[in-house]
Amino acid sequence: MSITITSTVIDISPAIRERIESRFEKLSRRQVDLITPHVIINKEGLKYQVEATAGVRHDTLFAKAEDDNLYAAIKDLGQKLERQLNRYADKPLAQRAHAGQPVASGEVDDGVDLDEEEEYRAE
Repeated sequence: MSITITSTVIDISPAIRERIESRFEKLSRRQVDLITPHVIINKEGLKYQVEATAGVRHDTLFAKAEDDNLYAAIKDLGQKLERQLNRYADKPLAQRAHAGQPVASGEVDDGVDLDEEEEYRAE
């Protein structure tokens, strides 16, 4: 997987690149193809801001993390992306689980009160 990493503040060292790539390798375990992942590293005051976007089929994942330590920010970013990817990957399963459920007769509310229906028939 080719990850684009950009930063105007620091030089991207091999250790930083390796840390980011290892976080994205964890994401690839979900069997969802990530399309053109892009990571941007900025520094605002004393804090590092790390943003990432990655395309998935019919959607885009975006996460932003901020910390004093760059490696901690990368870890938080990876965790946020992982939660989004889990939600994205499990969404079809959740929809299929509720699609085949029969509705109990007592749960249907068609807006008609039975007493009103009997009065109408009596007239």
